[in-house]
Amino acid sequence: MSFFATDFLGQPVGAWAIFFVVIIALLAFDLGIANRGDHEIGIKRSLIFSAFYIGVALLFGAWIWFSQGPVSGMNYLTGFVVEKSLALDNIFVISLIFGTFAIPRAYQHRVLFWGIVGVVILRAIMIGLGAALISNFAWILYVFGAFLVFTGIKMLFAGDEPMNLEESKIIRFVRRIVPVTPALHGHKFFVRQPEPGTGAMKLVATPLFLALITIEIADIVFAVDSVPAVFAITTDPYIVYTSNIFAILGLRALYFALAAAVHRFHYLKYALALVLVAVGAKIFWAHLVGPVPSAISLGLTMALLAGGVIVSLWKTRNDPVENHAKPHRSA
Repeated sequence: MSFFATDFLGQPVGAWAIFFVVIIALLAFDLGIANRGDHEIGIKRSLIFSAFYIGVALLFGAWIWFSQGPVSGMNYLTGFVVEKSLALDNIFVISLIFGTFAIPRAYQHRVLFWGIVGVVILRAIMIGLGAALISNFAWILYVFGAFLVFTGIKMLFAGDEPMNLEESKIIRFVRRIVPVTPALHGHKFFVRQPEPGTGAMKLVATPLFLALITIEIADIVFAVDSVPAVFAITTDPYIVYTSNIFAILGLRALYFALAAAVHRFHYLKYALALVLVAVGAKIFWAHLVGPVPSAISLGLTMALLAGGVIVSLWKTRNDPVENHAKPHRSA
């Protein structure tokens, strides 16, 4: 048996290799060719790149469909849609983080790029742990389901209190363990500065690095919802991980188009809440009644999200731009 045919987490090593080659190529293309240097990314460019990433994700899904069967293909697509929709919450939080640390638009892409590199690693760890738990303790799926239903109901009735990042425990903790310069130093994450008293040069982080760390921690918080949601659709780690990463990968490009208009999607949170409830309830339905066809899961998810988008755009059609919606999950 060749190395690439060896089984790893339910899939041949070759399938994992194809995925990582695609991701590395996309990241290299993004930073090395398409977005070299510090510059602002406009709405048109953002939408083009977002469409490109969605297209690549769908092509990858088509490959899964034809190589692993329609059930795997449908599960990948459902996971991608669920993760993509839940990731929209990140856009407001990212915008808030950049505003808190006064990160210029010209440097935001650099932070988001290295943020996605961190996500690839952190999501691999979280999904690997989730897969191990499910493999050894099948009942953990019901814990995931109950958690999703609880989270969805909580989101439905959550208030819209504004998030104050300056008072965030996360930022205060990071500031205590990492010395940070008061001002930016171009696009650098670290600079060397003389230490008060001794004059010895020491490595100090800049607000750009603090913004990166805050975004990474915020992603972990959001992943607590999104990773179990995809595990509720399929327990195949390959489908869970690839759908997660492709959804997050395009978020960075989409951010620059939606950051200014995120207030228009305030009512989408109710649709997301219903999606979490439906996905969580699917686990219990499958046990008590029978498996839910993947096509029905995907159709219900897209119908709820489409309804949320339509209601949001209609309800906020006369809202001023500065009337931003508040995030309903905190970082």
